[in-house]
Parts: sequence; structure tokens; C-alpha cells
Amino acid sequence: MADVVVVGGGLAGISAALRLADEGARVTLLEARTRLGGMASSFRRGELSVDNGQHVFLRCCSAYRGFLQRIGGTAQTVLQPHLDIRVLRPDGRSARLRRTPGLPAPSHLTMTLATYPLLSPLDRLRAVRGALALRMLDPDDSTLDMHTLGDYLRRHGQTTATVDALWAVLAVATLNIDPDDASLALAAKVFRTGVLDRADAGDVGYADAPLGELHSTLAQRALAAAGVMVCLRHHVESVGQDGRVSVRHGQDRHVVQARDVVLAVPPRVAFAVAPELAGTDVAGARDLQTSPIVNVHVIYDRRVTDLDFAAGVDSPVQWFFDRTSTSGLTSSRPGAQYLAVTVSAAVDLIDVPAPRIIERFVPELARLLPGARDAEVLDAFVTRERHATFRQAAGTAALRPGTESGLNGVWLAGSWTATGWPDTMEGAVRSGIRAADAALRVASQRDVSRCSA
Repeated sequence: MADVVVVGGGLAGISAALRLADEGARVTLLEARTRLGGMASSFRRGELSVDNGQHVFLRCCSAYRGFLQRIGGTAQTVLQPHLDIRVLRPDGRSARLRRTPGLPAPSHLTMTLATYPLLSPLDRLRAVRGALALRMLDPDDSTLDMHTLGDYLRRHGQTTATVDALWAVLAVATLNIDPDDASLALAAKVFRTGVLDRADAGDVGYADAPLGELHSTLAQRALAAAGVMVCLRHHVESVGQDGRVSVRHGQDRHVVQARDVVLAVPPRVAFAVAPELAGTDVAGARDLQTSPIVNVHVIYDRRVTDLDFAAGVDSPVQWFFDRTSTSGLTSSRPGAQYLAVTVSAAVDLIDVPAPRIIERFVPELARLLPGARDAEVLDAFVTRERHATFRQAAGTAALRPGTESGLNGVWLAGSWTATGWPDTMEGAVRSGIRAADAALRVASQRDVSRCSA
């Protein structure tokens, strides 16, 4: 019998399992897939290692950075010494969103906003006004969730040009939703905690290895060293309040008995395996909708850019990232380059056939990158995450449950729970730690009750 069974091997489940094991609990982690990592993982395509999507973090993401340190993955990531994002337009104009080193917040962004070349001089002044308005927001103010980011920005003098060329660059990527629909509370968290409150908070970090190496290989090694039993290809069919977890592994069905269960899975899975959740206070989470992300992967016969990553404005290419080295392309095809385009809030794209998506995005990359215009495309393919995040719209805060499920001994984890953060890797890690701490706290109280009985 395990002390705790963790259902789900994404970042939330891994974080919960490590926390529990570090505190002396006997932990079994059950994952239906053949690898760990959840939404932030990799797969093989021929000789290449392909990330299922580009995932970045910021210097302010203390929980995720702690997770990297715990699994021994910090050295396989890159963290900018200071925020510096190139923003490209198809007409050849470009800009840089960067902080001025040595200046405190919010002065660290004054130069960028005052000289941002993709905006008119008047709109630059409006952008400064917008930044000051965002800094006045309190991310913990629950009333903000009833308003949208787009509405708030326009009420504070931001034009469509300012929103599209500046605020949406960060908002769409982090919230996976259009600013006109995005929760103002979550946007306040993004812009205050991630950009405006501390000068170095927004420095960008990203994996310098396949995500699978970090979130599956290294994570599984750390879990094993901590004494966690990791069971892959184990499909959980039901979870009971008595700690009975019914599991299918191939043709075999068996029951795992535990004191507590951490459900570190998306809400649709949680309610499927534990239908009794529908009769608890967390039932509203069933109404959380999802938002998709589409990634377009293009491999050129030559280098077409020296940028590690960049954002696009006035282009369907929202962001692209150079994955040449991390994918293994450098070894298999020297001189070639692999760019991965990420399209967030991809509702209009998620069901479009891959050939049509490629036909659209390859020319759009060439519009942003002159070096791509004469390059030969060796390969291009599309990956999709239909349920990449929950739809972080205004009014969703009330639907996000805490870690207590309402069922005895069952705890909830996942970036969709009430972490105070958007649906990100940081939120996932924080949720796992919170669920583990809650389970440990109640277990301690049980032990005290037994001793005093």
C-alpha cells in the first residue's frame, strides 16, 4: 500500500510526487502515456527530437526554476541576463522589447516604451500610460476577473495599434487567448509579476535541450532517486474516496490502495475518473473550457536567421524559436536550420488541414525573415494541442478550485486549479506542491489524532 498515489505525470504530478517523497511519504505515480512531462514534452520524428510546443519561463517563475534545480535540469536551460525580445514586422521594420540594466522597476522599461519603433510617437506615450495603469492593478483583487484586458487597456488610452503591436505580444503568448476575452486578473498577474514589479522578473528562459530530456528523463531519474514508484502506461479508470485506484495496464486490471490520492490531471479527466466530484463544491470546474495551440515546424536547408527566438506583429507568425541544436538537426544535417512557429489562441486554425497551414506559414516566415526567401524547405509539419490550456477568459476564477476536492483523501493539482497564476509551467508546479502540502498536513493531523486517542 502506498501512502499517496499521484495520478498524472505532468509537471503538477511530478512536483507533487517529489514533494511528498522528500517528506518521507511512500508514493506511486501513475501515468497513462509512455513518458512523463504532460503538455511539455517531446517525441521522435525520424532522427529529430521534436517538442510538442515551445514552453518558456521567466526569471520570476521561482517554483518552476526550483523544479529544474530539483531534477538537475538548470544547466540544460538558458536564462537571459536581461529581458530582450526581438519583434519583427513583414515590412522589414523591427523593434526590441528590452529592459535597461541597472534601472529599477518600472523605469527599466521606460526607454523601450518611449522609443518603440513599431508605434507612432503618440502611441508610445499611450503605451507608457498603459504600463502605469497596469502597474496599479492588484492581481489578488477578485473583481478584476470580471473584466477583460482589452477593455481595460482601451479605457486607459490604448489604441488597437498599441494593443496589437505591444500588449498582445506578451498577453496572447502567456494567456493563450485574445486580449479582448482575457481575464484582467490573470493579465494583471502576467504584467505585474512578470514585467512591471521587479526589473529582472521578465528575463526569458527556455530549454536548451529537448523538453523530454528535462521533464521525462531527468524527472524520472529524480523520482526514482527519491523512492517514487513510477508506472507508465497505467490508465486510471476510477478513484474512490477510500483510496482505491482502479488501474488498467494493457489487458491487466488491478487496484492500487493508498491513504491519499492526488489527481494531477485536466478537469475533464478528473471528473471522468472521480465522478463524485460533480457533487462537491468543485463541480464548477467542469465548465472550464479549453484553448488550443498550433505549432508549425519548418526545416530549411540553410540558416535563415541568427535569432534564437522572436515575436511577429501584423503576421500570423506570433512567435518562432530556433530548435536546430536541441532537436539534433545539427548532427543529422549540418548547416540546416529548424524553426518552430507557435500560434496561441489558435481556435481558427486547430481544424485546418496541415498542408493548408504549411502553405500559409512558410511564406509568412519568409516575409519576416529575408534569409528564408531563397532557402529550400526540407520538411514542414504541424503539431496541435487542442486542449493546451484552459480558456483564461473573464469570469473563470470562480471555476478554478483549490487543492481540496471535496472528497475525502482526494486532492486536486494542475495549472487549471486556483494557483493565482495563469495556466503555465509555473502554475503547474505550484499546484503540485500545494496538493502535496495539503495531503501531508492532513496526514499529520490524522497521526496526531491517533496518538491522542
